[in-house]
Amino acid sequence: MDRIDLTELEAGNVTLEELYRTMAKEMGPQPWLKPGTPWAETPVEIMLGAILVQNTNWRNVEPSLIALKAQTGFNPAKLREYTPDTLIPVIRSSGFYQRKSEAILALATWLGEANDDLAALKRRGGASLREELLSITGIGNETADYILMYTLDHGTFMVDTYARRLFGWLGATMPKTYPAFQKKVMGQLAFALADYQEFHALIDEFGKQIKNDTDFAQSFLAGKQLTI
Repeated sequence: MDRIDLTELEAGNVTLEELYRTMAKEMGPQPWLKPGTPWAETPVEIMLGAILVQNTNWRNVEPSLIALKAQTGFNPAKLREYTPDTLIPVIRSSGFYQRKSEAILALATWLGEANDDLAALKRRGGASLREELLSITGIGNETADYILMYTLDHGTFMVDTYARRLFGWLGATMPKTYPAFQKKVMGQLAFALADYQEFHALIDEFGKQIKNDTDFAQSFLAGKQLTI
């Protein structure tokens, strides 16, 4: 991908790629689920975290992951020995534990159908993997894409709350549904996996720091208009 001379960017319109490069320059590399960072020791740990963090904050997820690691070592075969009733006490801190226990067990079953061979799963097409993930109890679009991008090496664009809010601040009129929003973005990007991961991390970190219109008006993206 060609480099963009950020000094030549005008205060007005920016493309998606220019937005990414601008954010990367201003915010620096993001330690988002990179090797050696917390809760990124194994792919299965990341998968479980993606389910447990639904409708809660990471502070509530951490005790569940600590307990899961102690009892299963994040081994899918050991997870398959549990039932919802025996798993719920382990993940109770994450809330919505009935639904999340069922999702974790369904994910473990899906992994078992592939002989727990993540290398083989990674070699499969992203579209078919995504369809299968979406068929798993408790896994929706955002969780499926998170798993695809951070454990199965298929780059994509995650349409989370932070992305919707940022695009709104940048004046972009986007479809309301997740698939249509994602399709519109993906039609204009040809990123490598690492760039898709970093773009998602940058958007989410920006969203955690910039919480309202006043914050945005004082940010380095103020005055930008996203052309998409």
